[in-house]
Amino acid sequence: MSTHGLGQPGAWRATRFAGMADHRMADDGKGVGGSGDDSGVGSKKRTGKANWQKRAKIFKRAEQYTREYKNQEREQIRLRRAAKASGDFYVEAQPKLVFVIRLRGICNIAPKPRKILQLLRLLQINNGVFLRLTKATAQMLQLVQPYVTYGPPNLKSVRELIYKRGYAKIDRQRIPLSDNSIIEKHLGQYGIISIEDLVHEIYTVGPNFKQANSFLWSFKLPNPNGGWANRKLTPVVQGGDAGDREDAINKLIRRMN
Repeated sequence: MSTHGLGQPGAWRATRFAGMADHRMADDGKGVGGSGDDSGVGSKKRTGKANWQKRAKIFKRAEQYTREYKNQEREQIRLRRAAKASGDFYVEAQPKLVFVIRLRGICNIAPKPRKILQLLRLLQINNGVFLRLTKATAQMLQLVQPYVTYGPPNLKSVRELIYKRGYAKIDRQRIPLSDNSIIEKHLGQYGIISIEDLVHEIYTVGPNFKQANSFLWSFKLPNPNGGWANRKLTPVVQGGDAGDREDAINKLIRRMN
């Protein structure tokens, strides 16, 4: 799985989200105990220290993830060079993650594919979701292939989708991911306390991928810049847009994001 896009300032972005939460908490604590109340001042200091420690933890994690992504990329390069030196071909492992986009509405769709689209949370045209690729989900994608397009997203695509188009599903409501406190409140029990933790869990298909992915509302994307192909529902290999795009899904995400 490609890690293109490692230059994104993930650590800076993560702490920026933490800073937003800190300002909100500080504003909520104004006036507690009055201006001359020592207990109120002490409470503010303790809150400020706790927030600083949390921001430091988030920043450290983000740096750790960046090193992890770079090491993965270096290992891929090493394996390719070793295969080339020995006269062999290097075949990358099967992707564990795909991003699926719905292309077609509800008209003239058989009941079974329609049910699968509902299970995948692809309820409208241009809805997109992350999907763990298993034998079962691969069979589901085969059944709905004429109505969707999909492929393995790289790190840059996952990060940009969550940062720019990410919304949380909380009590059946669509809530913007405005700061890390929203993520920590609902995913903190799984060790996910910041938006970079969320990106990492999704991209690496971690042990809590199901909870992290269910937390995200399905992505609502606009039509791509330049429009779809003339034969939108024709398979990609025949000049259309439907089906498995492989790595070309990342170019489509750029056009739609």
